[in-house]
Amino acid sequence: MEIRPILASLRRHRIPAFLIVLEIALACAVLCNAVFMIGQRMADIHMSNAIDEQSISVITLNGADPDHSASDIPRNLAALRNIAGVEDVATITSMPLDTNAALNSFTAAPNGKSQVNSSEYFLGSGAEKVLGLHLLQGRYFNATEYSDSDLRGFQSTGHVVLITQSDAQRLWPGQNPLGKQLYSGETGWTVIGVIDDVLAQEPAFNGGDGSHSSVFFPLHPRVELNDYILRSNGQDRDRVVQKAAQLLGDLEPGAVVEGRTYAAMRDTYFANNRSMVWMLLLVCVVMLAVTAFGIVGLTSFWVGQRRRQIGIRRAVGATRGHIMHYFQTENFLLSTAGVVIGMGLAFGINLYLMRHYELGRMPWYYLPIGAFVLWLVGQVAVLAPALRAAAVPPVVATRSV
Repeated sequence: MEIRPILASLRRHRIPAFLIVLEIALACAVLCNAVFMIGQRMADIHMSNAIDEQSISVITLNGADPDHSASDIPRNLAALRNIAGVEDVATITSMPLDTNAALNSFTAAPNGKSQVNSSEYFLGSGAEKVLGLHLLQGRYFNATEYSDSDLRGFQSTGHVVLITQSDAQRLWPGQNPLGKQLYSGETGWTVIGVIDDVLAQEPAFNGGDGSHSSVFFPLHPRVELNDYILRSNGQDRDRVVQKAAQLLGDLEPGAVVEGRTYAAMRDTYFANNRSMVWMLLLVCVVMLAVTAFGIVGLTSFWVGQRRRQIGIRRAVGATRGHIMHYFQTENFLLSTAGVVIGMGLAFGINLYLMRHYELGRMPWYYLPIGAFVLWLVGQVAVLAPALRAAAVPPVVATRSV
């Protein structure tokens, strides 16, 4: 089909053409960035976490007597092991996604400049087994390596540490981390093991590539080991949590006890992300609907304004298919102009969000995907007005002048 007659007609109807182009451009800009943000939020929600999430429950004990913790913790552990359905139990200072983050900066050299901000976990005896950590290199702690650290500065007085694979690659890229010294300031610990990536306590605080930055130290029973982690069958978790919380409440009458399954902890942590995903999906649906109805309305108005032109084309031999193809081609040209402008707007919006809201850079392939969706929406939206235009008989069209 000749493009020049279409362009000539568009020049005579600049305002409707401009409105359609503007609408498509705005839709493209918003759609690309919204879909990109949805993808990022979904990636966060499904971040991997190398612990046995489905079998773990957590009982948090706050306000226990610190002077008796060395004896109370072994007593509490023994009592919890006797609960029907409990397979194993241990203590830890905090859990992944706990939001009460204990962060420290670590380097590969004393007072080094290249730092990683990692969540610190202090493990009671056997906690690595209860958590279901996956050892990739080296070994776990042995009985002689558990220390009596004073955690007011939240720094271990021991001499060994476990690190995640992500931190090992960031600190010693291409090297074997076993036996290396991990430093915080001038204090160092020997890396004895590398485990699969465990999420940080607050991944957002660790930076864009630090969501799995975690280090693990051994610790003798102390009041800071206030999270009791229980491993049980998935079907028994709710009952086990309720029973364990009640038991610890009886054993520690002055403390505040809270019991949760780890799956519930994860759901709570990512609740805002899920809400944002649904909101952005709604924005995308509304934007596409508004764009589609806008195209339908403007094109229908346009068809009414050009009945004489349609009638003349039908009178000189144009078929219904020709009329349909004319409006579809016209819409395709307008959509192309809109998505070209929209891609530029989408890129500009992404740069603004990167600068002011720490959003990541949008990959290039979101732009052609957004363009294709809007081309498709445009062709579907113009179909009904084009069918009405094609159905106008030549005689009726010419008599209406």
